[in-house]
Amino acid sequence: MSAPAARREAVGVTMERHGLSQRHACRIVGMSRSGYRAPPRPDRNAWLRVRLKELAEARTRFGAPRLYVLLRREGHVINHKRVTRIYRQEGLSLRRKRRKKRISHLRVVRPAPTRVNQQWSMDFVMDSLWNGRRFRALTIVDDFSRESPAIEVDRSLSGLRVSRVLDRLADERGLPEVITVDNGPEFQSRVLDQWAYDHGVRLQFIRPGKPVENAYIESFNGRFREECLNELVFMNMADARNKTERWRQDYNTRRPHSSLDGMTPAEFAQHHRVMQNSAGTNLSLVHRTG
Repeated sequence: MSAPAARREAVGVTMERHGLSQRHACRIVGMSRSGYRAPPRPDRNAWLRVRLKELAEARTRFGAPRLYVLLRREGHVINHKRVTRIYRQEGLSLRRKRRKKRISHLRVVRPAPTRVNQQWSMDFVMDSLWNGRRFRALTIVDDFSRESPAIEVDRSLSGLRVSRVLDRLADERGLPEVITVDNGPEFQSRVLDQWAYDHGVRLQFIRPGKPVENAYIESFNGRFREECLNELVFMNMADARNKTERWRQDYNTRRPHSSLDGMTPAEFAQHHRVMQNSAGTNLSLVHRTG
C-alpha cells in the first residue's frame, strides 16, 4: 500500500473509531483535507509490489539489494532506493540476529587468491532427512570466483570418498594449488595426505578453533544452510542429492553475489578468464612489435 493510501485509510479509521470530524482526524494523521477528498491516484508501483512479493517468496533469504539485482537482470530500469522503499512498505524485511560483541583478537591474514582455480576451501555440513536420519555434505568452493565445484552428500564421507570427489573434479576443471581445510579426521587422513602429495596439491590447515581462517567456506556454508538446508525437506538420500545439486547450480549461475559486484560466480569466472586472455594477447602483441 502506498503512503498516501495508508494515510487516507488512517483518517477513515480515526473518524470511525473515535467519532471525530474530518478536519480533526486529518490534523491528527497529518494529511490535508483536500488530499483526503481527492480521488486516489493509480499506484504506479503496483507491478513492482507484485513482482517483489513473487521474488521474495521464491528467494526467502534475499534482501532488497539482491532482489534489486534480480529485477535489473529481468530488464527493469529502476532505482535501488525505490525498490528498497517498496520492499519495506510491503513488510518483506528480513529479521537478522544481532551478533554478540566479542573480545577482539589478532587474525592471521592469508594472501587472497588472484585467479580462478588457484585456491579452494572444503568443509563438512550436517543435516537430516524428514525421518531424522542424519547425513553429511562435503562443500567445496573456489575462493576467488566463489563457485562451488561440488557438493557431495551421503551418510558417511571418509577421506577416501573426499579424494574420489577431488579426482572427479580434476577431470572436469583441474585442481588448485592449495586447498584450505580444518582439522577434521577426514582431512587429516593418510589417504587424503597421500592423494595431495601425488597430485601436487598443498593442504592448508587452519588453526584449531579458528574458523575465521577458513572464511570463504564458512560464508558459503551459511548461505547453503539458510537457502537450501533450512528451506527444503529431504525425503531420502536421492532426494537430498538432487535438491542440493539444483541449489548448487542455481548458486553458481543465477544467484547474484554481493562481493562480486552483483555477478554470479560463473559470470565472474568467465569475465576474469576473458580479461586474462585479453591481457595475454596484448602482451604478446607488445613483444612482437618490440
